[in-house]
Amino acid sequence: MSTSNSTIQGKFNEVAGKVKQAAGEVAHNENLANEGAAQQVKGQAQQAWGSVKEAAQDVRDRHQPEVEKNAHDLRDKVTTTAQNVKEHVQAGVDHLRNKS
Repeated sequence: MSTSNSTIQGKFNEVAGKVKQAAGEVAHNENLANEGAAQQVKGQAQQAWGSVKEAAQDVRDRHQPEVEKNAHDLRDKVTTTAQNVKEHVQAGVDHLRNKS
């Protein structure tokens, strides 16, 4: 499993937000403390989104061989069916020619 950019950026925003919030609280600057809290929320949301993207990629990677096999099987069925149709049509044409 690889870590997505969203997860990395989210962790950065969460940590930076904590620092900003602490600095705002120490300096009695409510705006800075609020910005820090908001940045933490943003970071946590980014990490959650990153987790979703990572899980989706893991599922895709895990099922990729099965998807490729199914695609191969489907291509074989389509080409075999096309060959059978061609042969059936040719047999019909040959039958009509021989009747004349």
